[in-house]
Amino acid sequence: MSRITLLTLQIAVAVVAVGAWYVLSTYPVFGVILLPPFFFSTPGDVIKQVIVWFATGVIWKHLWVTLVESMLAFVIGSLGGVLVGFWFARQPRTAAVFDPYVKMANALPRVVLAPIFTLWLGLGIWSKVALGVTLVFFIVFFNVYQGVKEVSPTVLANARMLGMNERQLMRHVYWPSALSWMFSSLHTSVGFAVVGAVVGEYLGAAAGLGYLIQQAEGVFDVAGVFAGMFVLAAFVIVIDTIVTMIEKRLLVWRPAIGDAKP
Repeated sequence: MSRITLLTLQIAVAVVAVGAWYVLSTYPVFGVILLPPFFFSTPGDVIKQVIVWFATGVIWKHLWVTLVESMLAFVIGSLGGVLVGFWFARQPRTAAVFDPYVKMANALPRVVLAPIFTLWLGLGIWSKVALGVTLVFFIVFFNVYQGVKEVSPTVLANARMLGMNERQLMRHVYWPSALSWMFSSLHTSVGFAVVGAVVGEYLGAAAGLGYLIQQAEGVFDVAGVFAGMFVLAAFVIVIDTIVTMIEKRLLVWRPAIGDAKP
């Protein structure tokens, strides 16, 4: 499938979804409006709200705050996940000792941690960053750990026969093996970093997209809530696109699906 065809189909899905929303929130079906505007708003009202936010410049401050929090959470959580994942994968005894504690920490509901981080770090950006880090870290950690563990024993044996030391094995064998797993987790982590920031803002903040959504919800401004959600969705797509570009740059050596010859 060509890129233009794929993009056309993706846009078509959005057009159909928005069109269905408009019809069901505007025109009655068997005498009943299935999506009452009071509860679901309408596409026109949501678009107007987004335009007002950008035209007046209100949104930029909130976007910047959420961007900073999300990027810090993404970078810190990803780096921590990569480093600890490599360490545990190369140190089986250490991994075995900490295994139950890692699973316990991963099982903790993050929403419960949000008030604790607010208590410890205040209402500034760092309580939101901490919440985002807890979401990102474990996703990256488990993927990198599995990626290093999945290195082919045959490849390792051949590399050692060629005289590679541990540093060379890390650079030429373990790292390339983990890259695909790592970037797979990073695509998911982008969304979770933003979720951590927005949830933290929703629970207590003075700025950010989560704060904007919470304020709109507090006055029953459904159009404002949906507008914040759509801006947030577009925000995540832009960041994920940047991650994809970096992935293609770093994984240029990997053959595309279907390129491998039998």
